[in-house]
Amino acid sequence: MKKLIILFLPFLLLTACVDSLDDYNVDTKRPSTAPPVTLFSNALKGLADTLTSPNVNVNNYRLYVQQWTTTTYLDEPRYNVTARIVPESFWRGLYKGVIADLNEARRLVNEDAFMGQTSKDVQLAQIEIVEVMTWAALVNTFGNIPYSEAMSPENPLPKYDDAKTVYDAILTRLDAALPKLEAGGTPFGGGDLLYKGKIPQWVKFGNSLKLKLAMIIADSDEAKAKKMVAEAAPKVFTSNADNAAFPYISTPPNNNVISTNLNELYTSRQDFIPAATIVNPMNELSDPRRPFFFTTIDDKYVGGQYGFLNTYSNFSHVSDKIIDPAFEGLLLDYAEVEFLLAEAAERKFITGSASEHYNKAVTASITYWGGTAQQAATYLAQPKVAYATAEGNWKQKIGFQKWLALYNRGWESWVEWRRLDFPKLSPPSGGNVPAGLAIPVRMIYPIIEQTLNGANRNAAADAIGGDLATTKLWWDKF
Repeated sequence: MKKLIILFLPFLLLTACVDSLDDYNVDTKRPSTAPPVTLFSNALKGLADTLTSPNVNVNNYRLYVQQWTTTTYLDEPRYNVTARIVPESFWRGLYKGVIADLNEARRLVNEDAFMGQTSKDVQLAQIEIVEVMTWAALVNTFGNIPYSEAMSPENPLPKYDDAKTVYDAILTRLDAALPKLEAGGTPFGGGDLLYKGKIPQWVKFGNSLKLKLAMIIADSDEAKAKKMVAEAAPKVFTSNADNAAFPYISTPPNNNVISTNLNELYTSRQDFIPAATIVNPMNELSDPRRPFFFTTIDDKYVGGQYGFLNTYSNFSHVSDKIIDPAFEGLLLDYAEVEFLLAEAAERKFITGSASEHYNKAVTASITYWGGTAQQAATYLAQPKVAYATAEGNWKQKIGFQKWLALYNRGWESWVEWRRLDFPKLSPPSGGNVPAGLAIPVRMIYPIIEQTLNGANRNAAADAIGGDLATTKLWWDKF
């Protein structure tokens, strides 16, 4: 009996240290919960993937702004938004693929009993900036969206909030987050795939985002936009080294999503080519970015006819640089910031020269892609490019050059085209093109919302003037 007690005693002592035998059933290689930094990293990738993807089931905005066109399938450049699940994929990619992870990361940071408050503050600020950018993408795509009741497991049928109310709320959240970046604590480091925990870069990123979001509402809420621009402008990006760029790598599943859809390493499809709409004016201006944007046909850059069938082998293709699996995905860049400052100067939101900011923006774009400062200077010296002599008013000058600079950033280009109304783009017409096509100015709500959350979706549609691709958002005044 004594021997049995001696043998059994270690087991009693061991089990006394745990709440249940389930505590032994832990797979250390497959943790049941993820640390907040991992969720943060995953959210950054989800945001970059959704905004960068050219997949016709996710993101067709390069087609809407006529930077690309298709070879075989014509639903997308002819604006059929119900033939595929584009609204649902974009919606789900941001709600489920980004915001859900950020919310869980926030919860875990707040509940960490071993982390000091200053470190919590700075990490929560990083989370908040990325979440604000994500909400902005949703509200500037769809209009009214679920916001105040979204992401709650207790409420599977959230109401849709007014778009302007959502926009004001995220601007307030951004303003509250920015000072916390400099709380002095420990930020997300290695899992911060944008800046590796470099807080001065996050300060610039957050203020550049503030500048961008403020300028979007410049035509609808000038006073608020002016105030926010003046606050942000001294703290924004100052070179391409500041760009918010997601660092894709050469191996799946973390390769650039463009390569998944266009690179022969991963696909044999030949669906996309550059559109003549953008290639022709770049040819006319001898634009030094062409070899970085397009391949050549017989040493010429040749764009396809937008909205019609095109034989893939007869036209330039998207460049090897862009379809490289390791090519970075831009969330916000210096060229975009300088164009915003040029516009802000024209609107008298800030002091300074619109022309100087415009020149810096064009130069930043050319040098980012691989051109030289001398090439940029030569390009800017052309009468059709120089700010003083380029055609049209400031909206046309900035809008056209910004459209070129935002090549490969289709969603952002679509936002700016709606806001500035330049360049002037026309839907395809003639031949077998259906009559009455109009370039979308918003994305319709996911069809599945009619089934799962129909009453709230219908109320939102009524509130914005109809769930149509032709319904302008509240800030799109002209």
